[in-house]
Amino acid sequence: MSKLTIIGSGNIGLSLAKGLVKSGQYQAEDIVLTRRSLSSLEVEKSLGFGISANNVEAITGADVIVLAVLPQQIRKVMEEIAVSVHSQQIVISVASGVTCRDIKDILGEDTIVVRAMPNTAIAIGQSMTCIATDNAQPEHIALVEKMFETVGSVVVINEDLMTSATALCACGIAFFLRAIRAASQGGVEIGFHAHDALKMAIQTAKGAADLLLQTQSHPESEIDKVTSPKGCTIAGLNEMEHNGLSSAFIKGIKLSAQKAGGLYNE
Repeated sequence: MSKLTIIGSGNIGLSLAKGLVKSGQYQAEDIVLTRRSLSSLEVEKSLGFGISANNVEAITGADVIVLAVLPQQIRKVMEEIAVSVHSQQIVISVASGVTCRDIKDILGEDTIVVRAMPNTAIAIGQSMTCIATDNAQPEHIALVEKMFETVGSVVVINEDLMTSATALCACGIAFFLRAIRAASQGGVEIGFHAHDALKMAIQTAKGAADLLLQTQSHPESEIDKVTSPKGCTIAGLNEMEHNGLSSAFIKGIKLSAQKAGGLYNE
């Protein structure tokens, strides 16, 4: 059993830790969680996790180090632990816009670095996580992939696509949530109470996603099944398209990708 240290135990770090324990890949006592305020980790301490406010001490003896901090904080954290990181440790970063090159510039050229980009659905084990590297071996990638599969689905991509993955998957959660909210507001306008409209919109969106996942079909083929000639579905779809539905989504994703690429240097 390897040892794991998660630096920055916020929502993503804690969700990953709990997913790993639930899956049986790790025991709680093999995971150290760090945070500036230890009082917020009392529950995790009671569950058997190690906790620490000292990042340098926390990574001693760790086989895997997860940097689960904000892009604006990661440089300071890396400079703090640089003298203690060694070439046998795997460093996983979940910070948006921070490249493998950025990390090795501070932690050392021989550092094994894997980037991971989960989204907030990690909290319920339904994250879409993309991982990438520029120097990790296949066994390292497989280890990281297995870790994040405990909290959702994983796709291995080229590193130059990581900011795009941030926009599509991490920012994308907000985009789809806004679409659900808009659908529920439309439901209110056509006569439903707000709580009923929201429930109906959520389940309809979930059903659409599950339909594609389980049938492995293309969205357009499923759209064709529900659009009949001169019907109400195609009328609604065309009205949305005339008002820029698809175009707005695409433009938003492109702008988020541009923004994600510059977070580290802000």
